[in-house]
Amino acid sequence: MTYANEPLPLHPFVLFARPNVCDGRAHRSYSSACHKEVFMGRYTGKKAVVIGGTLGMGLATVKALLEEGAEVLLTGRHGKNLEAVRRELESRAHVVGSDATNMADIDALGRIVQEKLGEVDFVFINAGFSRIEPLEQVTEAAYDQTFGVNTKGAFFTVQRLAPLVRKGGSFVFTTSVADAVGYPGLSVYSGAKAALRSFAQGFAAELLPRGIRVNAVSPGFIKTPTMGVSGVSPADLAAFEQEGNAVTPMKRIGTVEEVARAVLFLGFEATFTTGVELLVDGGLTQVLVPNH
Repeated sequence: MTYANEPLPLHPFVLFARPNVCDGRAHRSYSSACHKEVFMGRYTGKKAVVIGGTLGMGLATVKALLEEGAEVLLTGRHGKNLEAVRRELESRAHVVGSDATNMADIDALGRIVQEKLGEVDFVFINAGFSRIEPLEQVTEAAYDQTFGVNTKGAFFTVQRLAPLVRKGGSFVFTTSVADAVGYPGLSVYSGAKAALRSFAQGFAAELLPRGIRVNAVSPGFIKTPTMGVSGVSPADLAAFEQEGNAVTPMKRIGTVEEVARAVLFLGFEATFTTGVELLVDGGLTQVLVPNH
């Protein structure tokens, strides 16, 4: 377990997105030494944790939170993606190396969250894994990996972090349209995500006495570096994207920013909503028929 130990600023505001005139670098500055012009973001003073925040929808959510003033701790497995995010975000976020399937890492993550953030307002459980494998080719190891990341890891991460979420806070899970529709080669993944959907409802009921909401966002075809599938070739990714454009009623695939907006709506704005799964799929699971 590793984390970036650069200190975050203590002041409860962020600055306008403009070049940093102190050192000439064109990026958002989080230091008040160079600018006097400030604004209060929607999430100023909020503290958030993003599990699986190094790529795609997770990283888009991290950036949206930072843009609006939140203090963010994100996790990813050790490797090049984690280091790339650490370089990109520099000291703007706490970057933690953590394996969602490892119980020791989950326990250590709880201690780091408490040390760095104390009480938190929002936790986005976004770590996921899928592999396209026909029924007859699925091995016990592949089954265990899929359920380990998508289901076991999510369950015990919530168990560990729930005591750190303040009253009025929330959890959001990433599920999938695959939990409601049968896709050849994705039976194990569909089952894992369906379990996660049930977790969201069960946790919503269990955490009601503490005023903590639990919801899920269910993406369809979304433009990410992996298109949600591990171990496929660039040609297969292109074909997958083309298929998404064809079968989605809106005739395009979604963007990570669109998913991030839905995640943050559930996380902060939907204060009378708990136990629901919000579809972000361009109408894919609604069987919409265009007007001819």
